[in-house]
Amino acid sequence: MRPLKDRRAVALAMGDAAIAAADPAASVCGAIASTPEELRVGPWHGAWKDIGRIVVVGAGKAAGPMARAAEAALGERIRAGVVITKEGHGVPARRIRVAEASHPVPDERGVSATNDLLRLVDGLAEHDLVIVLISGGGSALMVAPADGISLADKQTTTGALLSCGATINEINCIRKHLSRVKGGQLARAAAPAHVVSLILSDVIGDPLDVIASGPTVPDPTSFGDALAILDRYALRRTVPRSARERLEAGARGEIEETPKPGDAVFRRSRAHLVGTNRLALEAAARLASERGYAPRVLTSTLRGEAREAAKVVCSLAEGVGTDVGPTALIFGGETTVTLSPDSGKGGRNQELALAAALEIKGRDDVVILSLGTDGTDGPTDAAGGLTDGTTCERAKAAGLSPEDALRRHDAYPLLQATGDLVVTGPTGTNVMDVVVALVG
Repeated sequence: MRPLKDRRAVALAMGDAAIAAADPAASVCGAIASTPEELRVGPWHGAWKDIGRIVVVGAGKAAGPMARAAEAALGERIRAGVVITKEGHGVPARRIRVAEASHPVPDERGVSATNDLLRLVDGLAEHDLVIVLISGGGSALMVAPADGISLADKQTTTGALLSCGATINEINCIRKHLSRVKGGQLARAAAPAHVVSLILSDVIGDPLDVIASGPTVPDPTSFGDALAILDRYALRRTVPRSARERLEAGARGEIEETPKPGDAVFRRSRAHLVGTNRLALEAAARLASERGYAPRVLTSTLRGEAREAAKVVCSLAEGVGTDVGPTALIFGGETTVTLSPDSGKGGRNQELALAAALEIKGRDDVVILSLGTDGTDGPTDAAGGLTDGTTCERAKAAGLSPEDALRRHDAYPLLQATGDLVVTGPTGTNVMDVVVALVG
């Protein structure tokens, strides 16, 4: 059996490898190619002589590095651009303005930058090209409240959805129907120009209409779907009146729906995935193999309550036989945490790591890493947690109760005290979470 210190080091190295594989700059550079005669962006191509203005817009936690990569590929051919990223994730660029705003609850900076973005694509012609750079977090950062909806209304609605345990698909369905830019409406605003979206996925299954709330792709959801989600979580009377009334009016057919599959606005719009969770998991698996572990990528669709997902991960680790040799079980996806009134400080990855520590308490052959590839986990500066069979013992020695911390969703202080927090700083990418169980 490997020494505990070595196993912890390998788990962290696997996390680093996963993050590096999702590098947004390399992904964007790989999607843009040009010759003296022709430009290719993802699946789209056109002769330079037929291309007019090129503008670059977008939003997400990886928007800054993606914008710099677009500049490196296209240089002065870019007429102008605006991308919006999370506060603290901005990077300097030359021709594209990188604006910062709040995430996960939107703020006035996001509204202002999104209005600038919409003005930039307004009035473009058929020969113009809009390159849209999309990554996780774009839903909160690219924010243009629909008529009659205030920013405060959107903030309250977003907060209620984030705390009730709704999935990202459900949250984004409602966001689309309270917005002027989500759910294909950016493509509508940019028409008749060519629109090419380069997308870094942070959503299980990579559904294009859910990533950043699908600003440039058809929206299969409806106002009625949004209302059903509010009812599912008993939120119809909790969200602001303006939001509820807009959704109800839309369900009655009194407000125009978001553009649907087959809408003419998408005839000149293309979307291309440049990075996914699966690619990150495969990179982690290669690193594990190099370090002498037999890697098994089990899923890229891990979801549900973080503490329940931890039980699944640990039960599978328990099932690895002693005759198998050192093994790395690798999972990807995105779990959730349903908060309570007395919730403390933490995030879904920290909670999963803490719940796993309770499951493997006293064992000397298992290490669990749960990591957000964007470098941020919940409203904290940590990316996640790395726990083992000694975590609970170390917590109690520090006067802390793992059971109580888990009950109160207060993983951060405990993992900080035990030295089990993983802090990477903003990584510039976002392809959901990576969970590793090293056994043996």
